[in-house]
Amino acid sequence: MKHQITTLKNGLKIITSPRPEIETVSLGIWVNTGSAYETMDVNGVSHFVEHMVFKGTQKRNALQISEDIENVGGHTNAYTSREFTAFYAKMLKSDIELAIDVIADFVAAPTFDENEMKKEKEVVIQEIKQSIDTPDDAIFDLFEADAFKNLPIGRTILGPEETVRSFTPDVLRSYMKTHYSANNMVVTAVGNLEHDTFVKMVEERLGTYQEKASFHIEPQDYVGGFTSENRPIEQTHMLLGFKGFEYKNPLYYPASVFSAIFGGGMSSRLFQEIREKRGLVYTVYSFTNSHTSGGLFGIYAGTTADELNELVPVVADEIKKVVNEKVLSEELKRAKMQLKASMLMALESSSSTAEVMARQYLIHGRIIDTDEITKNIESVTADDIQKVAQTIFTTTPTYTLLGNLKNYPSYEKLKNLLKF
Repeated sequence: MKHQITTLKNGLKIITSPRPEIETVSLGIWVNTGSAYETMDVNGVSHFVEHMVFKGTQKRNALQISEDIENVGGHTNAYTSREFTAFYAKMLKSDIELAIDVIADFVAAPTFDENEMKKEKEVVIQEIKQSIDTPDDAIFDLFEADAFKNLPIGRTILGPEETVRSFTPDVLRSYMKTHYSANNMVVTAVGNLEHDTFVKMVEERLGTYQEKASFHIEPQDYVGGFTSENRPIEQTHMLLGFKGFEYKNPLYYPASVFSAIFGGGMSSRLFQEIREKRGLVYTVYSFTNSHTSGGLFGIYAGTTADELNELVPVVADEIKKVVNEKVLSEELKRAKMQLKASMLMALESSSSTAEVMARQYLIHGRIIDTDEITKNIESVTADDIQKVAQTIFTTTPTYTLLGNLKNYPSYEKLKNLLKF
């Protein structure tokens, strides 16, 4: 990724990657804050701020925001995760100044109108209820809550309904005052643009933005445990998790390769053994989630109540195999190719590239070249994969079930099945 970086006097980093061959620009502001950095009494405020900035700024009301962007054929959106909040847009190259004007207004001049807040609370509460009513969403919230028990990293991104209802304009302003700052966010842009011109546009709007954030980050310590929720639905959802790796852990790349081998696609071990050979599931996969100072490795499967008793021992057997035996060279090669191809395909998108650059800078303080990432992936050995498996699967499991739970292996039985 060819790029240029400029740092404004207040510490704000502006990163661009030119693509003169295209007619558009993808840009955004990424803030290094999310639900993991909230106190319990304001759980969900990061997400609510993300919603409310679209309801009006000092320059535009909600309708004007939509009209200004859509009148020129562009689009804008935002998202909140546990450690990041992003506001982004994609426009024709001629409308880049309009895009950064709207996006900068989101973080610099939201009005948080009380009447708009009343309406948006109902919108967010509907979003919360929708998530609760969606089993394969709800189980992940239960899973994270057990994996990181009583810690902000384990709380929901949306927050509980009663907390959302308690938010006031002052709560939102106070949160932005302590969590939004020039040294805690980056502006990125990818596409048909000129770096110095874009820097001037950003500086005019954010050059005097407050320099430093002042919030405390709680530990992200993995705990583990068991949770089940009985629901009268046709499918039973299972998540099995273990302690994973933070972004800067030396095993970060080996863990990514391992996950691809173990449950990353149709050729993976879990898919072949559990779906193709036994027909126990429609969906099964593994995943690795990294955070600033912690991580989580997980296995998801959707099955029926009757087949859960067969599924769990099979998953445990596959875990034992990968712990005790080195992976085959063809598995290792295939997983590496999957990761490299996925990375390169994603970087063909200007929007994805803008996000990758922002996240890399906020996490690592630099942009990591694709050649370096490729080398890190290529350097992973079969010994590394076995080390990852042995490290992960000797931690306390997180076992979460949701669905029609007639009869299922207990947490104690699961732990016995996982003894090596």
